[in-house]
Amino acid sequence: MTQIKVYGLAEKLNPIKTKLANIIHSSIIEVLQLPPKKRFHRFFSLERDDFYYPSDRSENYLIIEISMFEGRTLETKKRLIYRLIQKINQNLNIAVNDIEITLFETPPANWGIRGLTGDELNLNYKVDV
Repeated sequence: MTQIKVYGLAEKLNPIKTKLANIIHSSIIEVLQLPPKKRFHRFFSLERDDFYYPSDRSENYLIIEISMFEGRTLETKKRLIYRLIQKINQNLNIAVNDIEITLFETPPANWGIRGLTGDELNLNYKVDV
C-alpha cells in the first residue's frame, strides 16, 4: 500500500500533474512491484504565499511524500528515491536540487482500509521487496 502527496507551486505543478503522476506511478510499479491498479496520488498546488522554500531552490521545487507499509529493504527504498529523481529530472527537466522525497513507513496495523486494518488485508502483492 502506498499513498502519495505532491506539493509545489500551482503555476508550475498544475501543467505537469499528469506526467508527474505517471512517472511516480510507473516508478512505484517498477521498484515496489505494486499492481498497476494501486494508484493513490494527491496533488497540493500551492499559491506563492502558501509555499515557502529555501533560496537555493527554484520555482520548480517539489516535495513528494510517500506513505507505505513498512517492510521494504533499504536497497529498495533507495532505488525508489533514485529512480524517481532520475525520471523526474529527465522527463520534466526539473533539477535534482528541486526534488525532495520523503518515505514514511508505518506498520500495516496503523492503516484502515476497506473496513479492515492493513494487517488484516489479503494483499495481492508482496511488501518485503
